[in-house]
Amino acid sequence: MTDQLFLSLWLHRHSRGNRAKYFEQLLRLFPFSQRDQPQSTVSIHAVDSTQPLLLEQAVNGPLDPAEIMQTLRDYEGDDVAYRVESWWDLWQFDGREWRLAPTRVALSCFGPEFDAGAASGQEDLRIDFGVDSNFLPAPDLPGSATFIESNIKSLLRLVHEVESVLPVARRRLETESGENFADRLQGVLKAATAQ
Repeated sequence: MTDQLFLSLWLHRHSRGNRAKYFEQLLRLFPFSQRDQPQSTVSIHAVDSTQPLLLEQAVNGPLDPAEIMQTLRDYEGDDVAYRVESWWDLWQFDGREWRLAPTRVALSCFGPEFDAGAASGQEDLRIDFGVDSNFLPAPDLPGSATFIESNIKSLLRLVHEVESVLPVARRRLETESGENFADRLQGVLKAATAQ
């Protein structure tokens, strides 16, 4: 069963007022794909995710963080959330072979009052990595362990770079169902080695 994988980041309290600045740093740090890819999307939400979007803009080709931030600066507020849906390169099995290909990713920045602060537990920044199967070995696919290991290394390298650049007070890498991804990965690896 696949699940969505995401990294939630909470900034230090004194840094939260500058969350747009740190979102820009996250965009500049993120290894967006430079390959041919479908369009990316920049969207701005107000109040909560059930409300109509304030802005939804398609972006062609590799993203330019400076252009994106110029657009986002026109929409500031404590009840606003930014979302950039784009692509980064991961190993994918296309049915015949493994290839490095653009894979959907979304980066978000949440104001402290967006969605009523999600009952005061709302993270400041989030990276949605898509389905967790991109990071879990599949013993039935040839070469899976090697290529998935590369995907995991890319993920972990990014997490560590983010922590070294941004004032992160707390982080959580988990699946949409709330499962700790590290525990799930260990379980899959243990089952694979037992076979």
